[in-house]
Amino acid sequence: MYSAVKYKLFWLLALLINLCPFTHVKGQQYSFEFYNGTFNFRADSIFQKNFSANLDANNVQRFYQQLNNANTEELISSLKSYKEKYQLNDWLYYQLVRKTAEQLSPKAKNYPSYTLYKWFLMTKSGYDARIAIGNNQIIFYIRCDEDIADIPFFMINDKKYMCLNYHDYQKMFKQADTYIPIDIGVKGAEKAFSYKVTKMPEFKPEDYSEKQIAFNYKHKAYHFNVKVNNEVAQIFANYPGVDFETYFNIPLSKATYQSLIPLLKENVKGMPVKKGVDYLMQFTRYAFLYENDQENFGKEKRLSPEQTLLSAYSDCDDRVGLFFLLVKEIYNLPMIAILYPTHITMAVAFDKPIGEGIKYNGKLYSVCEPTPQKRNLKIGEIADHLKKQKYEIVYAYEPSL
Repeated sequence: MYSAVKYKLFWLLALLINLCPFTHVKGQQYSFEFYNGTFNFRADSIFQKNFSANLDANNVQRFYQQLNNANTEELISSLKSYKEKYQLNDWLYYQLVRKTAEQLSPKAKNYPSYTLYKWFLMTKSGYDARIAIGNNQIIFYIRCDEDIADIPFFMINDKKYMCLNYHDYQKMFKQADTYIPIDIGVKGAEKAFSYKVTKMPEFKPEDYSEKQIAFNYKHKAYHFNVKVNNEVAQIFANYPGVDFETYFNIPLSKATYQSLIPLLKENVKGMPVKKGVDYLMQFTRYAFLYENDQENFGKEKRLSPEQTLLSAYSDCDDRVGLFFLLVKEIYNLPMIAILYPTHITMAVAFDKPIGEGIKYNGKLYSVCEPTPQKRNLKIGEIADHLKKQKYEIVYAYEPSL
């Protein structure tokens, strides 16, 4: 009797084990730090067999079948759980996928494998991503419905696919029609990718350093010890030119925010709103050294507000982004971004306009120039060389009620 019961319990246990989708994953355990957390995952031994064939469509398809036949449910589940736990936007989730692929196949040792792992993990995470090859190069694209500049793309059935690894080739990248997409249908890979970053990671406290920032306002010196993190520059190293709404709404990380915004609020406390905005304008204008992007980076590049605080130099795009964030956080006033052929500035709507107001959607806005000019412009004043130039309102912010 005892043996019969034991026998039944054995088979019941075996049945339960078979029902668990992650039990039979045999392979290597990986672990790496990702911002303020640690990502742990196990990769099936079949999944770890790197791409080693000639780079052509048939071999890529065969490698996909190899990956698809492996047990990857646990890995994909781990990625998605981490994304949900830390509320990662798509761009930050892609950084997690990149680091995961680097563990499986280091980029410097086997670039095709590294790229195919990224593509596979993104598609299995539900994103509509594509692989194209040509000129003995492998190109990774992802569908995006947003207005993105500075990077190559191609169209399939009226859908736009942005290149995620263009930066790896730089001048070696050929014309877009050099690369032929490989037709691999991945079930469930239908989601468009977004470049919007609405939440920064929670970095570890020890990853921050203090940067001293100072400027003078009304013959008084103000000093700030702002917490900055070099990982922010890494996050946005290959970030493309996004639309202005996306750009202006990139936030600060928590520690940087707490080291700056409360102090600015304290400094403007008791000032009339217009004087307080003037203080923020002068801070953005004179607390940072100016240098245009061509001299600083060799190309056009918009810095997020936190990058501007971190960077030694910044230009008009960067200062407009930082000024917008400061005014929004401290006063939450309506604002418009004004784009000229070679300059961008910001205007703020007060109770009553100052100077020659700019009318937009029935409201008057006063220009607040956050970038140094030939003369010290007051609120409502426009640089002389811009007065006769045509401009475009590229973003309008209206506070929520």
